[in-house]
Amino acid sequence: MSQLLADIVEQVQHDYHAAMMTSGGENALRIAMELCNHHLYLEIDKLALVVAEDPTLLATRPGGMIADAEEAANPSVGMIICVNLAAGMLEALIGIAAEQGWLKPDAEGHLSEEVHQQLDEVIAPVVDYSDSELAKQNMQKPGRSELTKVMALAESVYQERLATEAADAYNLALEVASEYSVFAPDDIAPLVAENPLLLGLRADGMVEDEIFEGDPPAGLVISAHLTDMVMSQLMDYAVEQGALALDSSGQPIMQLSDKAPPLH
Repeated sequence: MSQLLADIVEQVQHDYHAAMMTSGGENALRIAMELCNHHLYLEIDKLALVVAEDPTLLATRPGGMIADAEEAANPSVGMIICVNLAAGMLEALIGIAAEQGWLKPDAEGHLSEEVHQQLDEVIAPVVDYSDSELAKQNMQKPGRSELTKVMALAESVYQERLATEAADAYNLALEVASEYSVFAPDDIAPLVAENPLLLGLRADGMVEDEIFEGDPPAGLVISAHLTDMVMSQLMDYAVEQGALALDSSGQPIMQLSDKAPPLH
């Protein structure tokens, strides 16, 4: 766990004890939910810093936990991570409540219907990840960004191989884009720290549902978009060099080889 996240967890636990003392031990689950919603659905720049400190968060999946139906159908990377943070914190608070006798499960360990009704009354927030002050600041810094470096390296390799190999331009682009895509959480986290707007990306049908059953890891959503960006850049270069023909609508004419590596 990152130090920033550890500090948040400690604050929530402190606030929970204080709130339960004020309530006289009543509404334990509702208060826990409200605190989790308030503290764990982080704004974009703060969440980017948490991810930078703990890249394993990029392996989290929606898991059917997002309450908002529209958001659940195509969740942002940030929402996937935050709903998992909130769920983990809620579990910890429920443990505290059980130890203190604020929640009393039945003999089978189930909570009463009245307690579950408290849960239904608390609506989790949907955070907007479309604007980032940190991203704006970093864009103004001199030099190339980490993402630009990745894309420049991929294009350099593609240029060299396209000039020296007898290969289909499209399938070669697929191969190079796949080789230079960023998949590991430890590699994605610095890109998120530099550009928190990556937390606003959504699967948008770019991730194979058959592989992940509609429940892709947060980091893979970012990877899919980065791969698509690299692929688009390589295709533009191929068209400029005349290595790819265009159809009547101005789109590249592509012949996908059976041996071409998958994008996602």
